[in-house]
Amino acid sequence: MSREFRQVGVVGLGIHGAGVAEVFARAGLAVVGVEVDERSLEHGRGLVENSTERAVAGGKLTAGERTALLDRISYTTDLTGVSECDIVIEAVTEHLELKAKVFGELDRITRPQTILATNTSSLSVTEISVHTGRPERVIGTHFFNPAPVLKLVEVVRTVVTEPAVITDVVGLIEQVGNTALVIGDRAGFLSNSLLFSYLNHAVLMYEQRYATREDLDAAMRYGCGYPMGPLALLDLIGLDIASEILDTMYKQSRDRLHAPAPLLKQMITAGQLGRKSGKGFYTYEEPGSPVVVQDAKTPAKSGEDGVSPRDIARVGVVGTGTMATGIVEVFAKKGFDVVLRARSEDKANAAVAKVRKSLDRAVAKGRLSEADRDATIARIVPAVEFDELADCDLVIEAVAEELVVKRAVFTALDEVCKPGAVLATTTSSLPVIECAAATSRPGDVVGLHFFNPAQVMKLVEVVGTIATSADVVATAHAICEKVGKHPVHCGDRAGFIVNALLFPYLNDAVKLVEAHYAPAEDVDEAMKTACSLPMGPFELLDVVGLDVSLAIQRTLYNEFREPGFAPAPLLEHLVTAGRLGRKTGKGFRDYTR
Repeated sequence: MSREFRQVGVVGLGIHGAGVAEVFARAGLAVVGVEVDERSLEHGRGLVENSTERAVAGGKLTAGERTALLDRISYTTDLTGVSECDIVIEAVTEHLELKAKVFGELDRITRPQTILATNTSSLSVTEISVHTGRPERVIGTHFFNPAPVLKLVEVVRTVVTEPAVITDVVGLIEQVGNTALVIGDRAGFLSNSLLFSYLNHAVLMYEQRYATREDLDAAMRYGCGYPMGPLALLDLIGLDIASEILDTMYKQSRDRLHAPAPLLKQMITAGQLGRKSGKGFYTYEEPGSPVVVQDAKTPAKSGEDGVSPRDIARVGVVGTGTMATGIVEVFAKKGFDVVLRARSEDKANAAVAKVRKSLDRAVAKGRLSEADRDATIARIVPAVEFDELADCDLVIEAVAEELVVKRAVFTALDEVCKPGAVLATTTSSLPVIECAAATSRPGDVVGLHFFNPAQVMKLVEVVGTIATSADVVATAHAICEKVGKHPVHCGDRAGFIVNALLFPYLNDAVKLVEAHYAPAEDVDEAMKTACSLPMGPFELLDVVGLDVSLAIQRTLYNEFREPGFAPAPLLEHLVTAGRLGRKTGKGFRDYTR
């Protein structure tokens, strides 16, 4: 049975500390909040008052509950005010020297049985604990921001933390309605170690001018369902905080992927820290404002660059799989005549039937009228011969993800398509230039990477090669907008934007499980709760297919030769064992069929 906690001390009442104080006060515990001076103390009090006022306005607290909550928190600038607390949680600035000093003083003034906890998000709890005479009673309690909203707390044990202390703290976290995830003491802990590697990778992409900030962020929002893009999230977190976390991770891991991107350091030196300074990757209306305003880096709107797109009236799609039929549906629903080319008449008719089945579901759900369904089907022409694509203005290849097969399709298209026709590939990982090189018109070839299911997913990656003509890129952009998609632009390299950011993150998650740092279920829960992601990494891997994921990760590694991109051995072993995810009934989890 865990011990009873009556009074909690919180040292540091910035955004994190004030949130932590509110969490405990909401649960009925007495809280002593400590700040360094009166000004900081009043600021912390204001944060709690404003947060609880919003909670009342949102119907999450009554006025009476708010008053009682506020009465439970006392404020002081004297650290000895926490001397009688059962647990003291430190939430000061993320600097080891400062935290060490605070813990040394807390060790001196608190009772021997008092538990000392740190809210650090990346620093070593062990290093902090040795500045006390009771390292066995020191633990990490990493709350996520905003603490009153996000329910996950990473409880970080060191090699000397007493088991009873872990039990007691877990009990306290659960008592206030949060979920405790017990993990070991490593830089970044669980969620931040995965999150900040991904964020740093996005900065490197932007630094290399591979894609604009807007396209990087839109790609992850529309392609993965993330609530925020990586650069916008960095602006929210603060570039200085992000750099400190990454630097801590790098010092422990010596992994080059954890070394803060040079651009981060330059921006910090220039005072561009994100929202709090009014300028980071984006420019904001004023410091602290979430409202983005245009600046010199805001891209020109489509058509303002002086490049005119080609006219597209008739579209061809080569392929009969899920991606191909989804793309056919997208264009036909928007009024385009579509030629669906298959290898046989039976396959062509079956593909049209698949489109009709999808449209029937939309009719049944009231999203489409029967008349619109019939008109859409009428615009689709099944075909077997490549010659039937001769008058198409745009032809999209959506066959198997094998370079030999795709090159053969492009060679055939080159022979029959009219001059000026745009030829596109939906490849998700193969070089677009390889497809272009199979033709005598590489300037007319572009990548159009739709996401599955194409009729639902809004994102399309427009991939220009070193040979693609500017008006072909403009045409690809314009046609995406016409069919209701959000186009983002990038160069022709492995993974494009989404897969290049997503799969190293998934691979890092596998490495955590492989190292027995945390089970897959805990990693999933942490990333969904702490980062508001729609799926945890292992849920997603099982949906995508471990074999597909492994192939993409190998492609990324072979392209960039980055040691950190090498597929985790555990992923390779599961694929070898036939555990491919949901499609086989077994992946990182077992599924009932």
